[in-house]
Amino acid sequence: MNTRGSDFWDQPSAPQIGPDQFSEIVTTAADIAIVLDTRGTVKSVITNPLNPTLGQLDHWKNRDIREFMADDSLTKLETQLEAYREGRKTKADAIEVNHYDNANWEFPIRYTIHKTGNPDIILMLGRDLRPIAELQHRLVKAQLALEKDYETHRDYETRYRVVMEATRDAFVLVEVASGRILDLNTAAGRLLGDDPDVLTGSPFAQEFDGRRRGEFIEGLVLAAGDETLGQVTAQARRSGNEVALEPIVFRAAGDKVLLCRIDTSETAETVAADLTRTLSHVYREGPDAMVFTDVHGVIRSANDAFLSLTDAGQLSDVKGKSLGEFLSRGSVDLKVMIDNATRSGKMRLYSTRLEGAFGSQLAVELSVTHMPGTGFAVVLRDTSRLEVMRDTAPQGSNQPGAAPMSDDAMRNVMDLVGSAPLKDIVSATTDVVEKMCIETAVELTNNNRVAAAEMLGLSRQSLYVKLRKYGLLSKNDPAD
Repeated sequence: MNTRGSDFWDQPSAPQIGPDQFSEIVTTAADIAIVLDTRGTVKSVITNPLNPTLGQLDHWKNRDIREFMADDSLTKLETQLEAYREGRKTKADAIEVNHYDNANWEFPIRYTIHKTGNPDIILMLGRDLRPIAELQHRLVKAQLALEKDYETHRDYETRYRVVMEATRDAFVLVEVASGRILDLNTAAGRLLGDDPDVLTGSPFAQEFDGRRRGEFIEGLVLAAGDETLGQVTAQARRSGNEVALEPIVFRAAGDKVLLCRIDTSETAETVAADLTRTLSHVYREGPDAMVFTDVHGVIRSANDAFLSLTDAGQLSDVKGKSLGEFLSRGSVDLKVMIDNATRSGKMRLYSTRLEGAFGSQLAVELSVTHMPGTGFAVVLRDTSRLEVMRDTAPQGSNQPGAAPMSDDAMRNVMDLVGSAPLKDIVSATTDVVEKMCIETAVELTNNNRVAAAEMLGLSRQSLYVKLRKYGLLSKNDPAD
């Protein structure tokens, strides 16, 4: 530093600086300045006004500085003071100490110690280390967080590797954007005809004969989004295997990834054949009656259990006939079953009676499954034994002062719905039974008033009159 052409600091004597200017220089050059005698007594202390975090330390004056130091810092201070008392110090030295103040407030300071004109007085200029300590603390926390994330990543990576290698299925991960193989397991490597390390990173379409990368990857993405497309078949170039690929698309870190499960054609055919044999055995030998119909309810196929329930001699006796011909309520039952199964895909536990070839009737429960574009699958279960068990149950009265009505009588009334006019049923029963019949018909037809009226043998207008009579109109149709 030069001033007016002369070497300012190389003069034989120190530059002339006034006491006020010197105090200002010291307070702004350091965060804290302490004038201390060699015995450790604080003669003066000032803090940098530009660093207000240290506050006012005037209460240190004329007190031993050891009162405000941590135990681990006392040895450093004692070593310096002893050297200055014995005159062994010839140049400035630096120490780092921890201070304690009111309410156990701790702050680290790095001091440089300087001699003064008085051999018993020294000047300590300190720099606050808390910003550095806080930065170091943040770095340590960040390092610990990174290590924790790394361990978590390793944990997931290990699980992923174990699952990929332990599964018997062949899996390949393909990046959609580039069309390259991201990863694959050993089973996939065997089907494709090379080691997984060799195949990783290579274009996936290149592993199959006659496949262009763009068209092949696009086809896999479309197949993953449309279940009707099913599997994508191809021939592996290296191994020559005919394989079927089942793709699934997902996103990882914002990029689309294909997960392809690979099966050989032989494996897929074997699984399909096993399933076909199993279902065929259940159909032929199962205890429940099974019927397959077209979309209109015409029987296409039926098993021996159904033929036994209907007293039919052979399949030709029932094939081509409407299933409604074998139901006690005929087309009404069939319409209710078809409508409900078409709407929700299936219908469970629909109770009715099955009529045999010679007029016999049997209580059954039906479950219907809708097969879009094909028709319906109907499973019938004989419930006549349950009726016999109910017949043996104790009979009780329905209401005080009234003749007791057994469960069997109640079922007989229910069975008359659809097979006799409502006026004949009402003449033999009470209003309670009439209300019960109407509720049953509305429930069976899923609140279809036309079908319910047909089931009860009523006109639609008469049904509405009776619905109003028993307070069922507002219950089932708020709009009416």
